[in-house]
Amino acid sequence: MKLVYVFDAYCGWSHGFSGTLREVTSRHPELPVEVVSGGLFTGRRRVPMSSFGFIQGANHQISEQTGARFGEAYERLADEGSFVMDSEGAARGVAALRRVAPERAAELATDLQTVFYVDGQSLSDAATYRQLARAAGLDAEAVVAAFEAPETRAEAEADFRRAAELGVSGFPTLLAVDGERVTTLACGHATADEVDRRLAAHTS
Repeated sequence: MKLVYVFDAYCGWSHGFSGTLREVTSRHPELPVEVVSGGLFTGRRRVPMSSFGFIQGANHQISEQTGARFGEAYERLADEGSFVMDSEGAARGVAALRRVAPERAAELATDLQTVFYVDGQSLSDAATYRQLARAAGLDAEAVVAAFEAPETRAEAEADFRRAAELGVSGFPTLLAVDGERVTTLACGHATADEVDRRLAAHTS
């Protein structure tokens, strides 16, 4: 059995779920975690942040429900409005980090969200991954090379297909996958205790 975490690094609710994910993975070190990028902002949804009038209101709700923090640098980015959230770029970053440190994929996914939602840095910029990799004690040049490699784009597209095959349409979604048996442990928001109860029911 394993956990499958389907998220989007540019999704505020995924940022809000980071604390729960960290707690769940710390409680269950025996469970491998597959991290899948969902592809929230692709195609016609790849537009400036100002096009999404709901962002600030949604972020306030996320903070109230989850305690997640949105940093001043991110708030300035959102207020200015011209930044384009590109989920393909973020998915390439997730794939690069996953390739260099697969056993730390869940931890690095939450770090990636901090980089955007607190520090206001682009997840489509190689320099972001160099900085994140150094802070995480990874080989920064290996991460950047993976981010820029042509095959990483294909990995990002494969993630989007994987999310669809799992039937995931909302982010974040945490699944327990045991062979052909798939149980939703969380969708949108849940506490670690709630996840534990659903996990216990799945394994009983």
